[in-house]
Amino acid sequence: MRKYIAIIIASLALFTGQAHAQRCLPKMQGIEVRADMADGFNPGGKDGGYSFGAGLSIYTKRGNKWLFGGEYLLKNNPYKDTKIPVAQFTAEGGYYFKILSDARKIVFVYAGGSALAGYESVNWGKKVLHDGSTLHDRDAFIYGGALTLDVECYVADRIALLANLRERCLWGGDTQKFHTQFGVGIKFIIN
Repeated sequence: MRKYIAIIIASLALFTGQAHAQRCLPKMQGIEVRADMADGFNPGGKDGGYSFGAGLSIYTKRGNKWLFGGEYLLKNNPYKDTKIPVAQFTAEGGYYFKILSDARKIVFVYAGGSALAGYESVNWGKKVLHDGSTLHDRDAFIYGGALTLDVECYVADRIALLANLRERCLWGGDTQKFHTQFGVGIKFIIN
């Protein structure tokens, strides 16, 4: 008898409405990979910049999340007929608040802040340029933070497409302090 009652209840649940995926539950984790443009869109030019990053998201109550990860940013600074590369390797730890989501839990918008620390290399440590000029900028440890606006759009229960806009501010180095980034990524929910 219990078997028949369970079958009837399961049948009613299937036909009375749709079941929605449970997303952004406390302790859920996701691995994300991002690619961004830095300081404008000019990837092939002398002053183009880009970054790549990976991170681990851990969701908390109310759909907020912690993000821990790393990032590589390369910015080319024009100099005469060539460019001088400035590379930054940073580790990140931050907290993001869910500010908006739709009723079906497909699209989420987050705003958050992160602490950053890492290393900056100017011209990969070479002080003398091809024309004999000497660089006074040096390699250095850098620290600072970032403000981020992040959008997640779930295309499957465990896969989300990402879009982000962020402003980084880093001290300690001799080069530009602020970097504006925008880009896309993908996230895989692992548990």
